[in-house]
Amino acid sequence: MGFRYVVESEAARLNLEGWVRNRRDGAVEAVVAGSDETVTAMIEACGRGPPAAAVAAVDLREAGADDLALRVEGESFSVLHTA
Repeated sequence: MGFRYVVESEAARLNLEGWVRNRRDGAVEAVVAGSDETVTAMIEACGRGPPAAAVAAVDLREAGADDLALRVEGESFSVLHTA
């Protein structure tokens, strides 16, 4: 089970909006929007990752509406192509 799949599944479970994608440098990038409680739960899930993952760090920053707008039109949460 890959990291993006885990993030997508957790986002669905928590009813979050946003997206996830791989980066060419090997990192995984995600933007999520929801209540403080559900966003915190997603951050914790990302820190654990899937069983085979070795999560070195979770870097946080505020995202804006432009970041959220990258998701696929009509989807509440998207898995995007590698950037």
